[in-house]
Amino acid sequence: MGPEPFGVDAVVELESFGGDDGVGQADDVSAHVPPDDAGVPRAQAGPNPQHLLATLLGEYLDSAEANLPSMAVVAMLKEFGISEPSARAALSRLTKRGLIAVRGSGRPPVYHLTPQAIARHRSRMDHFLSFGARPPRWTGDWVTVSFSIPQASRAARHEVRKALGSLGFARLYDSVWIRPGSDSAPVARALHGILDDVEGSRWSVMHTRFDEEVGPHGPAAAYDLAGLASAYEAFIERYADLRAAVRNGEIDARRALVARTSVMDSWRRFPDIDPDLPDHLLPAPWPRRAARELMLEIHTALGSLAQARLVQVVTPYWPDAASWITHFRASEDGLSVPAGRGR
Repeated sequence: MGPEPFGVDAVVELESFGGDDGVGQADDVSAHVPPDDAGVPRAQAGPNPQHLLATLLGEYLDSAEANLPSMAVVAMLKEFGISEPSARAALSRLTKRGLIAVRGSGRPPVYHLTPQAIARHRSRMDHFLSFGARPPRWTGDWVTVSFSIPQASRAARHEVRKALGSLGFARLYDSVWIRPGSDSAPVARALHGILDDVEGSRWSVMHTRFDEEVGPHGPAAAYDLAGLASAYEAFIERYADLRAAVRNGEIDARRALVARTSVMDSWRRFPDIDPDLPDHLLPAPWPRRAARELMLEIHTALGSLAQARLVQVVTPYWPDAASWITHFRASEDGLSVPAGRGR
């Protein structure tokens, strides 16, 4: 059996803080771009309002104290072509999921980010912006999982594969999955939870090293590295014109918000699908560094413009918006830090 592409039975997290109910890649958020916006990538399908709202709140708010009027949410989503009914439905869904909460009992309602959502998002932004900044510390250790599940227990088999994918494992052989590193506790807990009550199932978690680490019989065979390289190259090709437009000063604040959100939305799936293998297991040349440098250049250059545009569109409904709206940027060590607010 061939290798799993990127180790996909994985649940790719769709939102920068909090996850989503679905499985797959993030929606594209660059759909609402005026025809004369050269350099701004275009989408083939419109954005998911709930996903987009979570992205915007996570990228541009960093305080649970901010009071966010519902009409301000409607205004920010209108920038991306989202109708008012769809914006309000997205607001309701994020409230039900606990990512935002209603403050008080006034009408119209006022919302705020929950402290849990803030903490979750800061962690995820660090992950997104620092990913690929430096080679992984490599010891040669792998965690290996082997399991046997009766044919009648198909649901349990599916749950095991889903759990392994979400924990970063890839399928080396039919029922042998691997991931780099030595931390086996999370997968052991997951397998106990799924299989302890499944009669006839067996599984083992092992710490292994490969005698032939490089080559067709080594661990890299579990990954579709050619497909991953193609995904990085497609990212570079897609945003090359935007980078040129940024360098030439052709992206104004009106376009910066959509363009910057699109770049981050596309980039943030790579930390979830790239196993971050050491250099000696990767084909050369490996395009991740070039993709990351492109992302950071655009994300950094458009940060203040995107923040200014967001303040502009929501201030009529949220007079003190400039006191709260910020944007995340990468620091020198690769981690994310919120830029200064206008207070």
